[in-house]
Formats: sequence, structure tokens, C-alpha cells
Amino acid sequence: MTRRKRTALPLSQQPLPVTLLAKARSPLAIVLGSPAEVRHVLAELSGIEATCFQLDHFQGERLREELATANCSAEVCVLADLWDLPAGFASVLYLPARGGERELKIDMIEQAYHILRPHGLFLVWSAYEDEEFFPAQLKKVFGKVHLPPQEGSRSESSLLWCVREGDRPRRRHEITFQVKIGEGPSCRFVSRPGTFSYGRFDDGARALCEIMEIEAGDRVLDLGCGVGTNGVFAAQRAGEHGYIAFVDSNQRACTLAALNARANGVAKFDVFATSTVEGPEPDSFDVVLANPPYYANSTIAQMFIRRAKQMLTPQGKFFLVTRQPRELGDLFLETFGQGDVVENRGYAIMCS
Repeated sequence: MTRRKRTALPLSQQPLPVTLLAKARSPLAIVLGSPAEVRHVLAELSGIEATCFQLDHFQGERLREELATANCSAEVCVLADLWDLPAGFASVLYLPARGGERELKIDMIEQAYHILRPHGLFLVWSAYEDEEFFPAQLKKVFGKVHLPPQEGSRSESSLLWCVREGDRPRRRHEITFQVKIGEGPSCRFVSRPGTFSYGRFDDGARALCEIMEIEAGDRVLDLGCGVGTNGVFAAQRAGEHGYIAFVDSNQRACTLAALNARANGVAKFDVFATSTVEGPEPDSFDVVLANPPYYANSTIAQMFIRRAKQMLTPQGKFFLVTRQPRELGDLFLETFGQGDVVENRGYAIMCS
């Protein structure tokens, strides 16, 4: 198996391909990409009417800041699906993450087709010089794929483009999985690409659900809810008089948390799409469950700890699952004064 050659420089530090400069036209939709990459593109495509799509509110906020700093004018939309944007774009540019999720890339190609006007252009600017993934995937959706020759020393990346011809039905990419915790009833969850633990129940989430203590009538806050698994299982124990608040910065995850909560009979719940845990009422929750990224920068976990303290009642209980208990231990004790760490399924559940 051959390995694709990836450029040493991020796209934000490379000149835009000549073909991209020539073919991008208004109105343009820019799909995902880092804030620095999107700013770089818009700075070079001066004067173009652009809409920027993101799945995550944290990324959306960072992008707005980047564009304001660079005096670039564009609308930033954080939505659950790309095809939630109005159809009729003359061109769509996709900036896929290096080493990003395969299923999300396929999903974005499918959805991009449906926001293009007839004969509109779909462009993919890839950080791989020898791009092997996108040609076959683009051909399935658009038919003919154009891969311009390399532009000498100007770029070590790849640009591919296609034209929307005709029409095709919408194809939804999702996986439904079924989970049971202990002796409780089995629950079914819908998951879609771009959300945490796509297509399966995360081992850390299972470890947390087996340890958490929920009583009938509890008000529960599910931080980093993903598609809603932890909150749904908490609702089983809280019963019809309980209440669940689902919180995530990923808009697609929030949409699925609501869908899964309704499908699994959660009686009372709200969903908050926020990167800073704004929206739920402070000092009102009996239990806070937190499932931050395990291996990423611990900033999110630290924010969850601080915000959990503000959200809990004086007798409230906090449960956080992590692979980094040592990195979070000092802040945890500083915030709550006391606590325990329970090992379960190879994860640490920090409890207070």
C-alpha cells in the first residue's frame, strides 16, 4: 500500500492554487477548515461573497474572531448539516482536515452537492500532494473529476474540482447502535459523522454510566453530551420527574441528543449548543456528568470542572471520566475541596 505524501506546511501557509483563484465565484460556501485556513482563503479571494460552514460553535467563534482581525467579510454559520444552508451556491470549497474522519469527508461531499446550483463547482483543496481518497469519492457523486496538474513549486497540495450536473436524491450517512447498562432497558441511538464516537458507545461513556449515582427526580446536566447516551441513561434512573440538560459545542451532536432523547422516552429535557456551558441555570443541578476529550488539550476538561461547580446545588454530585486524572487532580481538589477517583474499564472516574 502506498502512502500519500502530505505537505509539511498547513494550507494556511501555502499560496492558493491558481485553479482555485480562477474558478471560485460568488456566492461561495467554504466547508469546515481551520479558522486560519478559511481566513487565508478569504484574504486571497478578496471581494467574494462567502458563507462559512462549521459544525462546532467553538470553531465558529474562533473563525469569527479570525475574520474580524483580518477585516474579511463573510457569514459564519454553525449548523448540524451542510445542506441546512440555502441551495444556490455558485461554488463550494471544502477544506478537509488532515487525517480527518473518512465518513465525515464522504458526508460533506454528498451534502455539498445539494447546496450547489445547477452547473455549480465543487472544489476540494487537500493537504496531500498525492491525493488518493477524494477522486473515487467525488466520482461517485459528481461523475467527472478534474485534477489539475501540479503547479510546480507553488504548492505541495492538491486541488480537485467537479461540476454539478442533473440531480440526485439526498443520502443520509448515519449509524444506529443499541446499548444496555446493567439491568436497565436497552436503548437505541442514532449517530452521524463528525460527532464523538461515531457509530458506537464509547468505553469511557460506559465506564461513567456504570459509576454515576442518579436518584429519582434528579436534575442532571450532561456536559459534552455527544449524541446523548449518558443523559439518556441518567434519565432512566431519574424517572418521569427528573430533568436532563444536554450540553455540547457540536451542533450536530446537539441535534442528535434531542432526537435520541425523544426516541428513548426522556420526559423532560433541554439541549444547549454552547462552547462555554452557557444556558443551563446555575446552582440548580443535583448531578453533573462530564465526558471531555481524553487526549486533547485539557482546557475543555478544566472548563467543565469549573462550570460544573457553578451549576451544582450545594449537595450536588459531580462525575467526570478521564484518562488524565493526574493532570486534572489539583484543579479538581481546588474546585471541590474533596473527591475520589474510581477506576473502571481502564478509565478514571473523578467523583465529588
